[in-house]
Amino acid sequence: MGIVYLVIIGAAAGFLATRLMKLETDVITTVVIGIFGALIGGLVLRFLLTVTGFMAGFVGAVLGAMLLIWLWRLYGPKR
Repeated sequence: MGIVYLVIIGAAAGFLATRLMKLETDVITTVVIGIFGALIGGLVLRFLLTVTGFMAGFVGAVLGAMLLIWLWRLYGPKR
């Protein structure tokens, strides 16, 4: 159940983060950004704030996904 939860939250967080950062990506990339953002942001936010629960994980996932998008834009392939 944890994997399914991660994919669902990651997809939502990735969608929200790509829209906030004005990045047009396909569905797979959006979900992957969200999942890795959920891992990074969720763990960091929970560690720093020692807050548990759905909202802390979701906020952390969105922030983590936005961080990944920023890094991708900064160091990723140039168009």
